[in-house]
Amino acid sequence: MPDPKDSKFQETGFPSLSWEEEDLPTRPMPLHERPLQARIDNEMAIIAEHHIRIALSIEKFWGHKDCTEYLQSLILSGYKEGEKRVGFKSEVLSALINLAALHRLE
Repeated sequence: MPDPKDSKFQETGFPSLSWEEEDLPTRPMPLHERPLQARIDNEMAIIAEHHIRIALSIEKFWGHKDCTEYLQSLILSGYKEGEKRVGFKSEVLSALINLAALHRLE
């Protein structure tokens, strides 16, 4: 158990976000440091949880120019259920934006 009187814990009661050299091998990996495919998989899981058909379409088009256009159309126009516009939850919209950026990296 860490010592609460240690200076790392005094301000908030939580450990500091700065990492000591001995802590580096065991620190949590920030999302931006994860491998590209792991980041893509994470965003796809979020989309698949809410909109499986959209996730399957993205998987089918991934790597093609059409995928970028499809992602942009989803981001700009929102999801249409029949003809009734529903929109996306914020986490899905964020995942779509992140996927569009990741698609450009590949």
